[in-house]
Amino acid sequence: MTEFDHKAFLKTLTTRPGVYQMYDASGELLYVGKAKNLKNRVGSYFRASGLTDKTMALVARIHEIQVTVTSTEVDALLLEHNLIKTEQPPYNILLRDDKSYPYIFVSTEDTFPRIALHRGTKRRKGEYFGPYPSAGAVRESLQFLQKVFKMRPCEDSYFKNRSRPCLQYQIDRCSGPCVGLVSEEDYAEQVASTSLFLRGKSSQLMERLADDMEKAAAELAYEKAAIYRDQIVQLQQVQASQGIEGVTGDLDILAAAVSNGRACVQVLFVRGARVLGSKTYYPPLKLQETVAMVLAAFIPQFYLGAARAIPAEIIVNAPPEESDILAEAVSAQAQRNVKIRSRVRDSRAQWLQLAQQTAETNLASHLTGRQTVLRRLQALQDILELPELPERMECFDISHSSGEATVASCVVFDQQGARKSDYRKFNIENVVAGDDYAAMHQALERRYKRLKKADAAMPDVLFIDGGKGQVAQAMAVLEELQVTGIEVIGVAKGSTRKAGFETLIKGATGEERQLPGDHGALHLIQQIRDEAHRFAITGHRARRDKARQRSKLEDIPGVGSKRRRVLLRHFGSAQGVENANVEELKKIPGIHAAMAQQIYDHLHAGK
Repeated sequence: MTEFDHKAFLKTLTTRPGVYQMYDASGELLYVGKAKNLKNRVGSYFRASGLTDKTMALVARIHEIQVTVTSTEVDALLLEHNLIKTEQPPYNILLRDDKSYPYIFVSTEDTFPRIALHRGTKRRKGEYFGPYPSAGAVRESLQFLQKVFKMRPCEDSYFKNRSRPCLQYQIDRCSGPCVGLVSEEDYAEQVASTSLFLRGKSSQLMERLADDMEKAAAELAYEKAAIYRDQIVQLQQVQASQGIEGVTGDLDILAAAVSNGRACVQVLFVRGARVLGSKTYYPPLKLQETVAMVLAAFIPQFYLGAARAIPAEIIVNAPPEESDILAEAVSAQAQRNVKIRSRVRDSRAQWLQLAQQTAETNLASHLTGRQTVLRRLQALQDILELPELPERMECFDISHSSGEATVASCVVFDQQGARKSDYRKFNIENVVAGDDYAAMHQALERRYKRLKKADAAMPDVLFIDGGKGQVAQAMAVLEELQVTGIEVIGVAKGSTRKAGFETLIKGATGEERQLPGDHGALHLIQQIRDEAHRFAITGHRARRDKARQRSKLEDIPGVGSKRRRVLLRHFGSAQGVENANVEELKKIPGIHAAMAQQIYDHLHAGK
């Protein structure tokens, strides 16, 4: 059995919250877990010491790990609960009492209603908000709500026998209704605000807090304004934690990702408004298929002729070719009408976004797997006619905006994949704006002069993102520094500028060559080139933003001063806007769905 390559897997694993599923060599599910930070949590299983015998036995059987990205840790808890309940993995603790989800209860029949945690039969009259994934999640929410709205948490027997305020009043967590320190009218407003917030209809509350924050800032009461800002941020976080439920019906969500000649399809199974499971597939590609083409081939193989439950609705992240015919065929298999949709809103759109992010994350991990990298290195060795497998490869790219804030990137790959600790950025100075040849020359000279002086490892292969002019600069620098033994390869975009049509230029001879779109060496070169491009753009944007001393929000197309002000009022800060998801952004007046997605994509580009 091939040993699981956890180092390569962890290199590309996201730091977002989610659920991880561990499988053995036979495909049996061993363990399901949730994480606030997937990379840190999964990485903890592979540390050198401090593991229990049970954990070491689990790790020894791991052959594959699949992840499902979620919006929040609360969503991950809900999904983990559902997966454990339905799959019953052998290494999970299986609870036999099957307790129901806890709720937040507001006793609206009382003059001064109480807010509390509730689990079990809903016998008392009042409002029940939830469900929440755990009692801990409810307690955290209750603490926050008491802090903001100051409703009483105490039992009725305790409340009716008070003669002076209790400790909750002293620490500003209760308004003291037990001893008449708040009127019935004011307390009723607190209850109404709490109910509105727990229902997710808290726009009026957010507007009031935003007004209070601006007023305090105008009066130079900055500490008070900071408190309002923090309340806005906390309110948004609590609202976001309840986003995984609220849709009726059964559906499957299929999201495909395509990169560097490989594809990944992530399937989420939603039943009764809950995500009950997740599965990852890696269909082989022979040509440069698009996401729509991958889905068109995947759907019939997945549903037709298989003993599989087919829901009434299948949601995809791109409309597959001949979707009407596909829907008709799947409907015939299910013996009822089945819809295939790609344009969805609300919770469906949120789930689709998570499925797509998960597909992209899993595909990145798959591409860096040991076997995949080894096959591509062997293919690269063959086409470059190298005496042995390349141990170290570097790639350079230049990024600027009409010559402004020019930055060169250098990324490094070895036989384990990307070596991010060896990445370097070069701020280009004293060259004519827009002169990519001079910028490339300066970056290469600085890089290899430093390596030669430190007697550090040189690359076996040097990729240059560019044509003959950029390659000539690389050859000139290496000759000036008398550096030998490096194979220089230019990667020029074809006339269509699409992946799969690149022209490779051999620096030593000037020979040009194009590889088939499904060639493993080309996929490796594309992966390295794309990473250099991403790293260069990230460095350029950071340098440009620092030079301009402006907010990230100012660079978003279509977001002017008015929209920026609305966003800052609602979320409290630019960081708050960056931390918001698409659903939260759509709630803002004047921010439609397309604009919300554009804002989110711009603020998270390169992450």
